[in-house]
Amino acid sequence: MRAAGAGPGQPSLLAATYNIHGALGGDGLRDPRRVAAVIRATGAGIVALQEVDSRPGTLSDSVQMERLAAATALTPIPGPTIVSSDRSYGNVLLTRFPVRTLHRHDLSEPGREPRGAIDAVLVLPAGPLRVIATHLGLGRRERRRQVGKLMEILDERRGLPLLLLGDFNEWIPMAGSLRRLNRRLGARPVPAAFPARRPFLALDRVWSRPAGLVREVRAHAAAPAAVASDHLPLVVVVDYPACPQGRDTRP
Repeated sequence: MRAAGAGPGQPSLLAATYNIHGALGGDGLRDPRRVAAVIRATGAGIVALQEVDSRPGTLSDSVQMERLAAATALTPIPGPTIVSSDRSYGNVLLTRFPVRTLHRHDLSEPGREPRGAIDAVLVLPAGPLRVIATHLGLGRRERRRQVGKLMEILDERRGLPLLLLGDFNEWIPMAGSLRRLNRRLGARPVPAAFPARRPFLALDRVWSRPAGLVREVRAHAAAPAAVASDHLPLVVVVDYPACPQGRDTRP
């Protein structure tokens, strides 16, 4: 898949991170079909979703993950953090690429809402790409400890190109948790995507290894996205490195 602006011989793809707020829009309506339309409009082949709520209910709001996957023609990788007899809620990674390996990491802190990360190695035409999709907590100390856990996770499979993305819930631009990730992976300015109607906070973030893997990050601000959720999607233009076909690059 070639993203807009990619030059000849320069493979690129579009990824995205999108907190869908349980498909509850700014107009008070819960409409997964509208969220799916926004995802399709981004053109992304890898999409990290947060706050996907699959609780049973009326036809329009039940089994959100399956409905979003079907409507976007992408394969879902669930990463629920809250699971009960009548609810599955949390992260989902949508992808059009085969999955080579998959890990789910628990980032939960005692007394706080459960949090986690999906850690998948995807098989792209040019080689493997490791994608970590997460949603950090609301507390400052909680996020600090969660970033510490992410640092340990990042040390694994260092030979693979890496994309780290999600909702990091950090309201302060120069917060310590962001500085730690910037030191490890390189500073990556991102546009504000929250709140969707008039965004001024950059809660949604992306990093990569190597840093040059990501060429551009932009907020998808088309009109439907401004009402479909309380966040806009962040669209990431990824220039993934060429890997000779047939070469075994297994982690």
